[in-house]
Amino acid sequence: MQFYFQRLLAPALLSCAVIAACSGDDGNSAGSGGTGAAAGSGAGAGGSVTSGVGGSGGSSVDPSAQPSEFIVVDQFGYLPDAEKIAVLRDPQTGFDADASFTPGATIALVSSATGERVLTAAPASWSDGATDESSGDKAWWFDFSSVTAPGRYYVLDVENNVRSAEFEIGDAVYREVLKQAVRTFFYQRAGQKKDAVFAGEGWADEASHLGPLQDRNARVYSAPDDASTERDVSGGWYDAGDYNKYTSWTAGYVVTLLRAYAENPSIWTDDYEIPESGNGVPDILDEAKWGMDWLVRMQDADGSVLSIVGLSSASPPSAAAGPSLYGSASTSATLATAAAFAYGAKVLKSAGGGALASYADSLLPRAESAWAWADANPAVLFRNNDAEAGTSGLGAGQQETDDYGRLSLKVEAACYLFDATGDVAYRTFFDGNYQAIHLIEWSYAYPFEVQQQAALLHYTRVPDATAAVADAIRSTYRAAMDGDDNLTAFRAGVDPYLAYLKDYTWGSNAIKSHQGNMFYDLVTYELDAAVSADAARAAARYVHYLHGVNPLGLVYLSNMGAYGAERSASEFYHTWFQDGSERWDRVGVSTYGPAPGFLTGGPNPSYDKDGCCPDGCGSPENNAICDSEPVSPPKDQPAQKSYKDFNTSWPLNSWAVTENSNGYQVSYIRLLSKLVR
Repeated sequence: MQFYFQRLLAPALLSCAVIAACSGDDGNSAGSGGTGAAAGSGAGAGGSVTSGVGGSGGSSVDPSAQPSEFIVVDQFGYLPDAEKIAVLRDPQTGFDADASFTPGATIALVSSATGERVLTAAPASWSDGATDESSGDKAWWFDFSSVTAPGRYYVLDVENNVRSAEFEIGDAVYREVLKQAVRTFFYQRAGQKKDAVFAGEGWADEASHLGPLQDRNARVYSAPDDASTERDVSGGWYDAGDYNKYTSWTAGYVVTLLRAYAENPSIWTDDYEIPESGNGVPDILDEAKWGMDWLVRMQDADGSVLSIVGLSSASPPSAAAGPSLYGSASTSATLATAAAFAYGAKVLKSAGGGALASYADSLLPRAESAWAWADANPAVLFRNNDAEAGTSGLGAGQQETDDYGRLSLKVEAACYLFDATGDVAYRTFFDGNYQAIHLIEWSYAYPFEVQQQAALLHYTRVPDATAAVADAIRSTYRAAMDGDDNLTAFRAGVDPYLAYLKDYTWGSNAIKSHQGNMFYDLVTYELDAAVSADAARAAARYVHYLHGVNPLGLVYLSNMGAYGAERSASEFYHTWFQDGSERWDRVGVSTYGPAPGFLTGGPNPSYDKDGCCPDGCGSPENNAICDSEPVSPPKDQPAQKSYKDFNTSWPLNSWAVTENSNGYQVSYIRLLSKLVR
């Protein structure tokens, strides 16, 4: 159900109506399945003690202090030496405008272990009491950054006797969160048995799409009855809430997973509880290889790469029985895959020896073959699910791009091929075309072109890169990050929830992640030591937003109650975890709810019911769905409140708000990994 522009990317006390709209029925409590340690099992070691309180111990939360929707924090917690700001909110517009909150004169940080108020301060009013248009809220900040002692805490409004969710301060605070986020790719694997030892009892399933005329003997979309077109296109990942597999997007996911590893290799471990765990290879590389293996199967002998595989749907995935059909090769798919093969050859080669190094070596000729075919065939297009192209029903989102998109992919592929081979022909192409990328052409860095910007920044560290070109990229990016929507917005504190985004669109949670990664690139590429501290703080704020520092006080990851979240996404649009499922629909209602760790799409002010509503959806039963539940929110809300925790399919089209995407997931994983110790 995804659309192309996305791929450039990706309360406890509310009224009953609002709870139904945007919160979990049971607060996402632990015990809903999954693997890993439960929340609250102890803080990580390290950090200096400034408050005299250390360790986590048992909880001593004052039972008279009620959890409040009006005090929002990162529900997983904070690193000891990091900035820590709770937001207190008073709704003015939107679905909760009838609610009201004025913070008391004293806000305290309280140790859950001892009940001691380790820090007290007056709340600081945001923007002199103005109402923020993007959230519809007035806000105050409570900064407790000075507290660095590991332990569990909560923020208490002393006079009102209400508190935030509990959270951890510690070095290990994000490790389990990262693990669960990466594990979502295991649940998305096509053709992989989800054994209970890895998936958890709640999400165990047989391998999907391996039956007759499915992935191992798929046929071309235009000749489904022609056995001569059969080929093995098994493996890969379900792209999002639908089960289709898109080549260009998969290649981008592989590159981003590999980049997350390469930028911080020491944090990645081999214990993520997937089938490859314990093989001596960090599990993020095993997962990237799973995607790479599928790209290998999609490549033809002449170097070209097939564009898409359309898969049938069912819940659970193993029940899908329809045929798998593939689309023709395209220039864009081939260029995207060339980039993934070349970057994979470099990263996997440096990551270890033995079989992994041999595998890396096999990727490089594939990358060069793909480049050669695309260079000779610069405009071979394949539009899937397009009536004019005769491909209706093949896939969902449109994977084909335009002239600029293909040029961007070719510049990216040239960068990684030059890095991997040293062949000056690739450098020549890059040097001759990088100025057409919008970062350079417009001197503008923005979160809808993170893939292009990442490739250009990568070039600046390639041995033998043209010095003048590298310098131009570095200086342009550095200057662009001073723009109104970047460091200027950060320094001015223009968003009361501390994670400014100029435009909220479909997939806004991915765009938040992209923006955070853009800030951290200033640190990664050492572009200006004078702004590195600010850039790192800015990046972390986007993580905190996704972890609960938002107007809904919602962790935008699914079913994370067992890992520290008091309120996380209870349901989201996914074919497996579909509406009405007795096992997987909603946390606290279904037996298990959805699997943990999926990043949902996020607030989307453009959301609306399908155009067939109210009475043109084909049958009285379908028409009745149009008015089966309120859709405000997400409709007719301030941008940051344009969200509802629901998974109703057509014609309410919840996918425009809550659907996951591997593109959203990889950007979040890359960003979160910067905070993992």
